[in-house]
Amino acid sequence: MLDLGLLKTLVAVVDEGSFTRAAERVHRTQSTVSQQIRRLEDELGRQLLMRDRSGVNVTPTLHGELLAQYARKLLTLSMEAVDAMENDSRVSTVRVGLPEDIDARRMADMLSRFVQAHGDIRLEIVAGMSTDLRERLSAGDLELALVKREPGQGDCLMAWPETLVWAMAARSAAREADSLAHAPVPLALFPQGCIYRQRAIRSLDAAQRPWRMAFGSHSLTGIQAAVSSGLGVSVLPEIVLLPDHAVCDTLPPPPPSEIALMDGGGPASASRRALADFLATTVGETLGVATA
Repeated sequence: MLDLGLLKTLVAVVDEGSFTRAAERVHRTQSTVSQQIRRLEDELGRQLLMRDRSGVNVTPTLHGELLAQYARKLLTLSMEAVDAMENDSRVSTVRVGLPEDIDARRMADMLSRFVQAHGDIRLEIVAGMSTDLRERLSAGDLELALVKREPGQGDCLMAWPETLVWAMAARSAAREADSLAHAPVPLALFPQGCIYRQRAIRSLDAAQRPWRMAFGSHSLTGIQAAVSSGLGVSVLPEIVLLPDHAVCDTLPPPPPSEIALMDGGGPASASRRALADFLATTVGETLGVATA
């Protein structure tokens, strides 16, 4: 194993062409520099440097030039590793939860702007159902979370109302609307605990409309695809409807829901406050909803 200190001395001698000047550069005595070079030569069994007749000027041998090239690379990597460790100690982490039924692409674009503007803050994103995210906030596993909930359901840092609609496949909207009036409504829904699922089922039950589960998924893209294919209809925020979706007006309109920015309580770090302020000012614009 080559000693980085010895390699640093070798590079200094090669660059300076003199033991005296190299000693000044590495803050060692000339005798110490000479000893380090001899030690390196003994370890490798190769002569690395040659003195001229005056004994003042020093030039590398072929082996010395080759080793100096590798030494520069190793020293550069060593400095990069030290810098990475020092920079990592200055980076703070904020754990934030996002609901699985949110528009992930829009949120990713938004959060990337925050990361680019705050190089000293690292985000750990946790996706889950809103009920799970609230539990993790209470347990201290998360510092911030965006959750879907009933409007005005408790304290929060900021809230945005969501307009919900029944989404269906646009390519067969007329035929599907007619079939929905005479058969159980095929539903494409998120798992239990999702407020969109609750809105869909409760709206149909209140209107005494029969329904059946046709498709289930944890992801918004899965529900969107099911709707696009005509596999089922679903309650979704109006902002996430795709071009091949249509609004179904023959089903009882679902009441609105709410997106709330919540924190885990306790003293807030500067990083958490920075992210909370950013989310409070950008979520509404990103998701196309107004501040409640």
